[in-house]
Amino acid sequence: MAITIDPDEVTFSAIRAQGAGGQNVNKVSSAVHLRFDIPASSLPPDVKARLLALNDQRLTRDGVLVIKAQTSRSQETNRAEALQRLQELVDSVETPPRPRRATKPTHGSKQRRLAGKARRGEVKALRGKPVE
Repeated sequence: MAITIDPDEVTFSAIRAQGAGGQNVNKVSSAVHLRFDIPASSLPPDVKARLLALNDQRLTRDGVLVIKAQTSRSQETNRAEALQRLQELVDSVETPPRPRRATKPTHGSKQRRLAGKARRGEVKALRGKPVE
């Protein structure tokens, strides 16, 4: 089940883009800020919780996700790119992570580890002064 984002829950604001671009960068507001209020959205509660738990610098303290798109000179293209990035972020947290099950190391892996430690110890022992 793919979760689609309601366009009414997303707000856009046009801003001037950063970086090189000559005169166009100073005249045209082609970059876009997308704002998505996660707590007020119609997403399922578990998806909201996983989105809010992300350690992402685009997330404000109030739970508003801000995505800036400025790669294109067209505002419509930047708007579409920002929506696509938001959809990818929601899709990435849509399925819950699988719980980790603790396992014990195998007998062979323990033996290989100890053999490696013994070999390393022998190499280091040879660095000392010779015993007469």
